[in-house]
Amino acid sequence: MSSEPPSVSRGLMYFCLALAALALAASAMLWQKLSNIQGQLARQSHEAGNNAVEARTLAKQAEDLVRETAARLAVTENKVNEVALQRTQIEELVQSMSRSRDENILAEIESALRLARQQAELTGSTEPLIAALRSADQRLERGGQPRLSRVRAAIARDIDRVRASSVTDVPGLLVKFDDLVRQVDDLPLANAVPGAGAFAPARKPQPPPQLAWWERALADLREEARSLVRVSRVDQPEAVLLAPDQAFFLRENLKLKLLNARLALLSRQTDAARADVAASQAALRKYFDPASRKTQAATAMLQQVQSQLRAVELPRIDETLAVLATAAAGR
Repeated sequence: MSSEPPSVSRGLMYFCLALAALALAASAMLWQKLSNIQGQLARQSHEAGNNAVEARTLAKQAEDLVRETAARLAVTENKVNEVALQRTQIEELVQSMSRSRDENILAEIESALRLARQQAELTGSTEPLIAALRSADQRLERGGQPRLSRVRAAIARDIDRVRASSVTDVPGLLVKFDDLVRQVDDLPLANAVPGAGAFAPARKPQPPPQLAWWERALADLREEARSLVRVSRVDQPEAVLLAPDQAFFLRENLKLKLLNARLALLSRQTDAARADVAASQAALRKYFDPASRKTQAATAMLQQVQSQLRAVELPRIDETLAVLATAAAGR
């Protein structure tokens, strides 16, 4: 067995020791590096965990914010829908109020026209109709509604139609009837005996002065005898047979006929009024003095009344009423 020299063994040992030291140093360095890496990884893991928690928190906050925003958006949409609905309702209410105002105006105009027609029928005059139609046209003109132009056109046509119509002058005829009733008491009867001054000459003729006294006396006696007898012509025998105490009833009967004619005129019974006027004319011709100026004036007035009594129907305003009904119905 050969033995190695001590220097070689000692060198090999030193080499092994150096190698072991280097390995130990490398292991220590590696371990330290691993420890640093592990610490860094731990820190990074901790930071990642914190970031994850923070991210989850932020995500939850974002989700809550989104949910709250969605809720607010839904509330806002509801409010917008409510505002739109309220606006629509307000517009409908305004239109309804406008229509209601127009309908009220049309209803008031129709009521006024119907009342004016009744007044015209009672009075026999067209003035109430014309006044009501003019008032309705002015009211519609102030309203300024274009859709009511048809109503104004119908009113204008009815105004022209009413103006062109001819009706009985009832107020004028009533005045004439009142005058005739007042004149009845002053009308002389056909069998009335007038005063001497009506038939005697204004101055009695004197006999010639050359006549003898007995001739003048005879002439005076003859004139006195003539004044005692009156001869007149009476065409109606009933007038001669009328007793003096019946004259009052005759005049009252004539007044009643005239008043009946007046009442018939107010009642729009033209035929009855004409019949009463004709009976009054016959009574005047039969029982009253035709030569009297008062009788002649009363007869002429009765003839005027008879000629003015016309059975003319009042003009109708059906066109305006029909257009008012159509406009009120919204058509």
